[in-house]
Amino acid sequence: MKLRKAERKQVLCAVAAAALLTAAAVSGVLNRADQTAADAWYQKPSASEGNIVLVGIDQKALEDIGPFQNWGRDTMAMVIETLNESEDCHPAVIAVDVLYAGEIDPEKDAWLAEAAGKYRNVVTACAAEFGSEFHIQENGNTWWDDFAVTAFDEPYPELKAGTAQGHINAMLDADGILRHSLWSVTTPDNTEVPSLAAVTAAKYLAYQSGTEEQTADLDMVKRYLKEPPSDGHGFWYLPFTGIPGDYSESISVADILSGDVPADYFADRIVLIGPYAAGLQDSYPTAIDHAQPMYGVEYQANAIEALLQGNYKTEAPDAWQYAALFLITAAFGLWMWKRKMLPATLGWLALSGGWIVLARLAYEDGMVLRLLWIPLGTTVIYVAGIAINYITAAFEKHRVTSTFKKYVAPQIVQEILDSGNPEALMVGGRVVNIAVLFVDIRGFTTMSEKLTPSEVVEILNQYLTLIADCIMRNGGTLDKFIGDAAMAFWGAPLPQEDYVMKAVRAAEDMRQGSDELSKVLMEKYGRTVSFGIGVHVGDAVVGNIGSPQRMDYTAIGDTVNTSARLEANAPARTIFISREVADCLEGRIRVTSLGTSIKLKGKSDMEILTMDEILE
Repeated sequence: MKLRKAERKQVLCAVAAAALLTAAAVSGVLNRADQTAADAWYQKPSASEGNIVLVGIDQKALEDIGPFQNWGRDTMAMVIETLNESEDCHPAVIAVDVLYAGEIDPEKDAWLAEAAGKYRNVVTACAAEFGSEFHIQENGNTWWDDFAVTAFDEPYPELKAGTAQGHINAMLDADGILRHSLWSVTTPDNTEVPSLAAVTAAKYLAYQSGTEEQTADLDMVKRYLKEPPSDGHGFWYLPFTGIPGDYSESISVADILSGDVPADYFADRIVLIGPYAAGLQDSYPTAIDHAQPMYGVEYQANAIEALLQGNYKTEAPDAWQYAALFLITAAFGLWMWKRKMLPATLGWLALSGGWIVLARLAYEDGMVLRLLWIPLGTTVIYVAGIAINYITAAFEKHRVTSTFKKYVAPQIVQEILDSGNPEALMVGGRVVNIAVLFVDIRGFTTMSEKLTPSEVVEILNQYLTLIADCIMRNGGTLDKFIGDAAMAFWGAPLPQEDYVMKAVRAAEDMRQGSDELSKVLMEKYGRTVSFGIGVHVGDAVVGNIGSPQRMDYTAIGDTVNTSARLEANAPARTIFISREVADCLEGRIRVTSLGTSIKLKGKSDMEILTMDEILE
């Protein structure tokens, strides 16, 4: 189906706006605002199952034991032994969020390795260092890997041999917020190492099933856990269970060593041990709370909880969301075109609000959508649409005003606009007392036969310009041109003072102006022009007359017909007026009565007068 020009413009504008918005999304300029809003909308605290206990290397422990950097590895060995001292009442898993790399003190190193390996329930930490590497394939292809593991820190050999390992890498998004967990990392020797959270969750499930896994690799983890949906690097979206502090039960390493917490408190639970003091620099702003940093062990607890619950969220591919943004905003732009304020506002609110609700429902069902792309896009389209409609309306108003001023005196137009009264235009027409003037060139047909078409047009334009100026100058409404004749009226569209005199003054201006115009035309063409004019006053229907498809602002009725017949019978340079006009202006004009000697069609007994002179 072929589109009209206006429709093509509409489509092109909508598509262009949608394309610009999509380009903005692709560029990433919308990401920060979107992520911030999504965090607030998606991330909500939920009830923990209570199977995770945090033991903090906190301020109390630092005060009782001393600065952490001075702790010997025997301290952690004693903590592990204390937690496991009851054979029938011990934790299911002890995950230590502290990296013990390299050998420091042989005796204390051995003590920790022995304690950790003895009970088969300890998970120790390792960590990757990331950087960029240049790769060359056998076929000659080259590329830069911006997410390459350039180094890998792991527990010293004795500790590694007796424990399971999981990496503790926490990677912040571009805006410095922690939103994801890294499922695994690949070491420089191509070993795939799962996260501390994944290993801990898998060992806990194994424990519940009656199996004790002393060490753990990725295959073991996959036997107990379904791998969460992740991106190409292994990052999966983490739905946080609690805000900072939710997992803390104020249990300190010092409390463990002093025996203040009964052993059965930890029975069959996951114990996470790690830094829990601001000075240890292991905290991050997270998606669930941008303002309050979350300690690393709390982050691990949230990840473990999500893995155990299978609370996985799939982030919708950006390509899909780019397509959705483009299609929805383009469709909304098409719908918005020249839409009135109320439906446009309701449509914008419905679409934006509906998307936000849909995003939340999708999140609950396991799908993470870009929260603000669509609402921001529709808001831009809405604001732009309102602005365009406003500007278009302003231009249209200017066009209509300019056009109307060609027919109505500018001061009247301005008065209509200033009044703010839609009835000032008398849509549909109403009866008004008006003065009507008709004017026509005498002998125009004969003259036109003796001139070239271009000369005829030039003379006619000068004549029409003259009478239009006379009408406008005297506050009249130029109704229409009828060939070489013209019609005007006074007293509408707004009431006018002394409107009958204004009509007579316009007639006199035309008569005098014809004399001046005749001189110009005589010099140029050897021809003169003169006018016959008729003026009458009475009631007429004035307004927008016609159909919804085509209307004219005009006057109709017997008053108009009478004025036209007065003009038709008026000799050159003569102004015929009715008795009604003469009575209205008695004492202000000099007239000569012709009686009823001149018969007007349908007006056999009508007195006709000539307007000879304006006396004031």
